[in-house]
Amino acid sequence: MSKIELNKRQERILEIVKDSGPITGEQIADKLSLTRATLRPDLAILTMAGFLDARPRVGYFYTGKSGTQLLTDSLKKIHVREYQSIPVVISENVSVYDAIVTMFLEDVGTLFVSDHDGLLAGVLSRKDLLRASIGKQELTAVPVNIIMTRMPNITVCKKDDLLIEAAKKLIEKQIDALPIVKESDLGLEIVGRLTKTNITKAFVALAQED
Repeated sequence: MSKIELNKRQERILEIVKDSGPITGEQIADKLSLTRATLRPDLAILTMAGFLDARPRVGYFYTGKSGTQLLTDSLKKIHVREYQSIPVVISENVSVYDAIVTMFLEDVGTLFVSDHDGLLAGVLSRKDLLRASIGKQELTAVPVNIIMTRMPNITVCKKDDLLIEAAKKLIEKQIDALPIVKESDLGLEIVGRLTKTNITKAFVALAQED
């Protein structure tokens, strides 16, 4: 939406509506010495883009929103479920060595750890695995539950959360990914993951909207 480039006629229409709104399509057409049919596509674009609003028997009026405000409005309508990824989950009994191999093969920066009930038990980052690798301990003999981050120190999100709120969590906690969870009687089920890459995809998609 932010990439919409208005042509001169559309910019002139905005000026007219700002100065004279609410104003009908016919009145706008008269001011531009054009037919209503000629203006219809321009008015449709300006309305769909959010620059103008239209009400029956009233006419068009300017929303007063800048491109930045329109982008913000769009961001506040996007939910986590629209951009989530499949989580990479390992058991808490898996060795640190196997966790490193899994992270490499799956090409992810964060692993989620489940307990014997398949519920969220911990989170493993690249830093956690690197820290464990620096020591002299045998990595095949150390289970990940020794080095993982546990609750209540795990930051999570849900499918219905706003994407912008999840993005704030990533920034505030300085982490690369969030487990997307669903509450059950036993605990938190891991249903997805949200990463900085997912957030970037959302911004790119918004910028490319017509």
